[in-house]
Amino acid sequence: MRFANIRPFLLGVAIVCGLMLGQAADARNLQTAIFAGGCFWCVEADFDKVKGVVETTSGYTGGTVANPTYKQVTRGGTGHYEAVKIVYDADQVSYETLLNVFWTSVDPTDAGGQFCDRGESYRTAIFATTQAQADAALASKAALKGRLPGPIVTPIAAAKTFYPAEAYHQNYYRSQDKVLTRFGYVTKAKAYKGYRDACGRDARVKALWGADAFVNRLGS
Repeated sequence: MRFANIRPFLLGVAIVCGLMLGQAADARNLQTAIFAGGCFWCVEADFDKVKGVVETTSGYTGGTVANPTYKQVTRGGTGHYEAVKIVYDADQVSYETLLNVFWTSVDPTDAGGQFCDRGESYRTAIFATTQAQADAALASKAALKGRLPGPIVTPIAAAKTFYPAEAYHQNYYRSQDKVLTRFGYVTKAKAYKGYRDACGRDARVKALWGADAFVNRLGS
């Protein structure tokens, strides 16, 4: 009987701990960045490796069609880009660092798409969510002048409505769900790796950026 009152005590401890954890989470300086860098599976995979990035979401933005589907965007005519919305803790990683990761993981001299993926939805772009982001993006673009064999064609624009892509596309690069390929059923993660290698993304980025390529800094 002497333990009869322990449940209220434990409940109180749990509530206090929950409040403390909630306050710690709320204390983070969470901000949002949006980048279009070709296939959103790849962009998501790259930014998820950055310390301070809390969450990434693949989606569509920049166009005129509300609630677009993957098929609509890929077919063209919507004006939308495949893009990734990044929630990050600005106390752990700066927007300038995210800009550097973006530039050095794409080919910003290609106006027709990225790597093997061609068409308007695969173009690069930076969508600034604040004026400070726009200023930083413009400064980072200007700093690249003359560094690459061609002009930087990546536009910098104010962020528009971001439409999350279908659930099928989220975290594709690490999903263990199986999909049918010409090699039979494989996990999405395996299919993604085969696609990325075949598309020549990392090879082109390494050739373009050399030691500064983001993939090289990861030791890949």
